[in-house]
Order: sequence, then C-alpha cells, then structure tokens
Amino acid sequence: MEPSGLKFNKLYLDEEDKPHNPMVNAGAIVISSLIKPGSNKAEKFDYVMDFIKKMAGQEYVGFSNATFQSEKETGDRNFAIGYYLKEKKCFPRGAEMIDALDFYFQLCSIEVTCESGSVMAATLAHGGICPITGERVLSAEAVRNTLSLMHSCGMYDFSGQMAFHVGLPAKSGVSGAVLLVVPNVMGVMCWSPPLDKVGNSVRGIHFCQELVSSFNFHNYDNLRHFVKKQDPRRQDGDDRNKSVVNLMFAAYSGDVSALRRFALSSMDMELKDYDSRTALHVAAAEGHVDVVRFLTDTCKVNPFVKDRWSSIPLDDALQFGHGAVVNVLQEYQVACQEQDRLPVAEIIPIPPKLETVEGMV
Repeated sequence: MEPSGLKFNKLYLDEEDKPHNPMVNAGAIVISSLIKPGSNKAEKFDYVMDFIKKMAGQEYVGFSNATFQSEKETGDRNFAIGYYLKEKKCFPRGAEMIDALDFYFQLCSIEVTCESGSVMAATLAHGGICPITGERVLSAEAVRNTLSLMHSCGMYDFSGQMAFHVGLPAKSGVSGAVLLVVPNVMGVMCWSPPLDKVGNSVRGIHFCQELVSSFNFHNYDNLRHFVKKQDPRRQDGDDRNKSVVNLMFAAYSGDVSALRRFALSSMDMELKDYDSRTALHVAAAEGHVDVVRFLTDTCKVNPFVKDRWSSIPLDDALQFGHGAVVNVLQEYQVACQEQDRLPVAEIIPIPPKLETVEGMV
C-alpha cells in the first residue's frame, strides 16, 4: 500500500512482485479480478453498479459504451501490464487475465455527475453511511482504509504534494474529475477537463488548495491556538463555551499549570459561567490558595465580580471557611481599591482581617 513514485500506467511492481496500491493501473486490474469471484461478467458488473448507486444515494450512475470501446481499442499499455501481472502470478487462482482486463475497462467507463459524485464523497466523509438514504454502504474499517489510500496515493504523482499542501484524501481521474473528502464534514466532486502533466485537473487542484487556505480542513490545521483560518465545524459560541469549561475545571482542580497555559494563550481569565461565576469564585470556594494567588497576582482579575447570588469570591471563601484564601483576597481587594480599580460607588466594604474565620460564617 505504498505510492509507486512512478506514472500510474508504468509497467512496474514492488519488491514482492505485487502492485504498489489499488490506485495505479496494475493494482486496479488485480482488484478487478478479485470482485465476486466465481460470478459471470454480467453479475460482476451489476454488483458494482448497484454498489456505486448505493454510495451515490441512487443519484445518476451510468455507463459509457463509447468510452468502453475506446479503452479496449487503445489499451495496449494495460494489456502489457496484464500479461506482466500474469507472468508474476498476481491474479488469483482461476481468474482469467483477459476477463479481468475486460471488466477493468468496463469499470473505467462508469459515469457519474458532480452531484452524484459529491454524494459518494459525502458517504465516505460520513463513515460509510449515505447522507441521502441513511443506508450503511461501507463499514467504518473500509472507509478508514479507503481514505488512507486516497490520502497517500489518490492523486497520481502529485499525491505527496497534495498531502503536504491540502492534507485531505482525494482521488482524481484523467477525465478531469477530483473527488475530495473532508472527514466528518462533507464530500466534494469537481470537474474541469484541462489536465496537468501527471493527469490531474489543474483547476481541481487549485480549488482544493484554495479551500484549505480559507478553512482549517488540513489534517494538521487543528493544532492548539491555530486561529488563522475559519472553522465551519464550530458553531457560534463553541470556542467561548469550551474556554469556560476548561477554565472552571482547572480552577476547581487547583491546576495552576493549566491556568498559566490559558493565560499565555491570551484567554480571558475573567470568563463567567451560566451562574456568572468566575474562576476566582471556584478557586476561592475550593480553597486553592495557589490558584487564587495566580489569578490575583499574575492575572490581575477583578475580585469584586458578583455571581447570580450577588456573592463575590471573598464571600465563597468565608462561607466555606478557607482562612488562607480569605487573607489573600482581602489583601488583594485593598490593593485594588487603592489603585482605584473600581469607581467609588462600586467599592465593597471589606470585613476586618482575621487570622481565622471562626465566627464569621
């Protein structure tokens, strides 16, 4: 299952005298001999057509007899590959090389439209379930294996460049079609006949490159803090909600390292949850002195934020009897008031500082 590094119709096998992958002609011819062994030609063709129609959600899938006749008449290279495969005993026992080639030419002559091809791509993107009919056409393992091959070998000699610049599984054809899969998101089929020197659609490749330049669909775009591209998979508010959850859990568990990482990534350390509670509220209620010191001394958060019950962090520390936290918050509140952090009308009276909080709750 390796890229051959050679043109797709080269007369060449790997070190074990087997085709490199199913995406080159040699591999596709051998695959043709493995489909429905023991069945006649008509049964094999009907089986493949029915399968492709299921993938396409019963959208248009046709057969071009003109293309089939042309493939047979100009298929000297494929006949040479077939005889070479026969010499190296690549066909299964009982399979006829000529029959396999004839079936291969038929498969090369199957037609789809951009609409039906996009549904096929969407079926792969949807884990093998057709998004139109809801029918499971492929197993999850088959989808994984297919997409892996498309990613590494699907674009002829441009496969490496495609994996580097686009980072998505795709399959091109000499017709000018490019089938692109964005796993768990969508499938795309584009068609533009002008080809480059290796047989790929020039505009099709350009479209794929422009797509990943605008959206973070590349396999390695989803790294932490990567924000230069749009992510249509995220709904409005998802980023903020995720940040709130991470911030609150870090404060609850006393994870100063995580909080420091969030602060360095420019996260708003005063984010509030649905009860208008901040990380400082949570840390004060749990008695995490180190977290409270980090939020106050390093992050300089506002200690006077009121939650749904009109409580500030100091109130939580008092309620749960965390004396050390009370002392830290009282000192910080005094410092904030001295620096005129808040308008005079908003300054909250501070209880007298005590060594313990006994009698205050």
